[in-house]
Amino acid sequence: MEIQQLRYFVALAEEGSFSRAAERMRVAQPSLSQQIQKLEGEMNQPLFDRLARGTTPTAAGASLLPLVRKILNDLIDAQRCVEERAGTITGTVRAGIIPTIAPYVIGPLLSDFRREYPHGAVHVVEDVTENLIRLLEVGEIDVAVVSTCRTGAGLRRELWAREPLLVAVPREHRLAHRRRLTWRDLAEETFLTLHESHCLSRQIRQWCRQHAIRPQKPLPLVQLSTVLAMVASHQGISLVPALAKSQENRPQCAFIALQGSAPSREINAVRNAARYQSKSCVAFMELGQKVVRRLIASAA
Repeated sequence: MEIQQLRYFVALAEEGSFSRAAERMRVAQPSLSQQIQKLEGEMNQPLFDRLARGTTPTAAGASLLPLVRKILNDLIDAQRCVEERAGTITGTVRAGIIPTIAPYVIGPLLSDFRREYPHGAVHVVEDVTENLIRLLEVGEIDVAVVSTCRTGAGLRRELWAREPLLVAVPREHRLAHRRRLTWRDLAEETFLTLHESHCLSRQIRQWCRQHAIRPQKPLPLVQLSTVLAMVASHQGISLVPALAKSQENRPQCAFIALQGSAPSREINAVRNAARYQSKSCVAFMELGQKVVRRLIASAA
């Protein structure tokens, strides 16, 4: 059993196709297929069903998959531990960030990280919270920057900041001149929200229900910039993070705070407690908190 065979095995299990797995591993398909066959020979049973619609793990392959992932993750941790004895922060941090945070923080964060740690690197994965937590649990990423998420015994969450949310209305809207708004002011408005796969959409709908406001059915949208474009086009209003106000640069929209118990969201960094935390990951988390708090303070 060879390490490369195990890497090919995981790639094939996740891609469900010999051609896609070979492309991902940057190897010729016959070579990957040959190594999988050798691995199956050592196991004395097939690990994959070759079906017309794709390749799926057999019962044996499915039971082997989490063990192989752990082996590969342990190898990565061992390599990092040895490399860091030199004292220099090196290596790559694999960071997952949700789409409602990434556009506003990733530029300054990567720029500061490159300046502070020129021998390190950050690989960014942008996805919704549920997918990032899954990647975190299987060791595909080192840290997930999210808002709210489920936490288990194996996850550690660190609060980076609380970000206020603002009401976004068209510049010519009847409420655009107001310095502060109440929930009662919004009772007759059409609320626009992202697709319900985004935690921000679920949070907004929960706040609306608490104040007897019925938001419009979630739209099949995945970017806040699209929501703000619809607000600017008088399709409705929305609640958006304060960071969007300073970076979306939309003069057609006005951004107004809610008075009283104004809504806000958490920005959290979550990591897998079972994984070795490299110096580069620690540095990323410390710097990330500083950058996020600086940006929110500037936006406020």
